[in-house]
Amino acid sequence: MGKYFQSAQELLKFLQLNETMVNYDADAESSFRFQVPEAFAKRMRKGDPNDPLLLQVLPQPNELIEYPDFSHDPLQEEQVVVAPGLLKKYQKRLLIVTTSACAIHCRYCFRRHFPYQEARLDWLQLEENLDYLENFPDTTEIILSGGDPFSLNDKKFVELLRRLEYFSHLKRIRIHTRKLVVSPDRISPVLLNALKSCSMPLVIVLHINHANELDKETVQLLNPLREISHLQLLNQAVLLKSINDSAETLINLSERLFQAGILPYYLHMLDPVAGSQHFQVEESRALQLHETLKQQLPGYLVPKLVREQAGDLYKQQI
Repeated sequence: MGKYFQSAQELLKFLQLNETMVNYDADAESSFRFQVPEAFAKRMRKGDPNDPLLLQVLPQPNELIEYPDFSHDPLQEEQVVVAPGLLKKYQKRLLIVTTSACAIHCRYCFRRHFPYQEARLDWLQLEENLDYLENFPDTTEIILSGGDPFSLNDKKFVELLRRLEYFSHLKRIRIHTRKLVVSPDRISPVLLNALKSCSMPLVIVLHINHANELDKETVQLLNPLREISHLQLLNQAVLLKSINDSAETLINLSERLFQAGILPYYLHMLDPVAGSQHFQVEESRALQLHETLKQQLPGYLVPKLVREQAGDLYKQQI
């Protein structure tokens, strides 16, 4: 796999910027580890302190300000852990926290404070943990999350996929990932073969917030996924202040997604996780933007504007 930037200073140097040109804070970087793949950084505009991809990963001083409505566990996920690595958040669906590893550390991540050491899948007890599925015979869908499921190596990912195929009550497997976008070279021949040979319908939900994330090379590397007949590509974006909170930006994103064979799925309101408050877009503004999307795009290119709230059995449309 490619190179990773492990410090903001290193990335800023690559982008021909310095700390005085951006709203950078070293203490914020210390509070949440910095990591950005070079493949993603190459899509950032050099010399531009307001690049929308840079702003998603840049540690900023506002992260250290405490706000009463922002918490370490905004969705109260620790309360729905039913076994190591297994979260029961929704009816008929079970979420597997496959790993704590992500290819990129987005500053707005709702799991930036998640206790992965206690709540991720225990690979030494894989059989025992997955057998817990038998306690939920009405489960029709498994959601693979993390971290990022594709941060697992090919051997572990294939093992997990094959193990899930044994459960006859499952109708599909859904995989949430940002890695295939920020590090598309992860799509190895072994991974492609595993997805192609899977006996169960697959849904891969990508996480793309801005059209600039889908450059020509990334789209080309994602193309083999489109050729798998039983695999559906969807996208969910997070509405982020100063990054994609304009109608033009969101329309361009939907159009670029469609060109790449990806359907817009969700446009998320920000989850109120501590350290992310500077990304928040007011609900009135979000509704205004969504109305413009509905007016200017065909219905199938308009993502659902949603919010997730702790304890709810489904995401609430706004």
